[in-house]
Amino acid sequence: MHLKIITHEKIVFDEPVDEIYIKGIDGEQGILPGHIPVIVALDIGVTKVVQGNNTKSFTTMGGVFQFRNDEGVILTNTAESGDEIDVTRAKEALQRAQARLAETEASQDAKKAEAAIARALARLKATLNN
Repeated sequence: MHLKIITHEKIVFDEPVDEIYIKGIDGEQGILPGHIPVIVALDIGVTKVVQGNNTKSFTTMGGVFQFRNDEGVILTNTAESGDEIDVTRAKEALQRAQARLAETEASQDAKKAEAAIARALARLKATLNN
């Protein structure tokens, strides 16, 4: 199989893989060679790929995953490799978002804080597998 992860700015990943694990808006899903064609709306989360004995993780901040003929493509606004994420910065962003959520009363601000928390948690989770 082959997977490409593409943002507006660059191709984040473009390599052969043995397994793909994504987080769609309806839950997590695994893709193995020969999988039926599928299009999945992605949630904020971690995309994990297995290449032999190696595992790589990427944050994917929403977007879409398409798979057919053993070719996978992720189109997303933002994607980061787990080994490129600044853990200290992600923890600080998580703390700021949690504090903002604790003090906010307006639902619009709460939704923004919850999205910031989800992004920070995805970044931290992606660093664990690299």
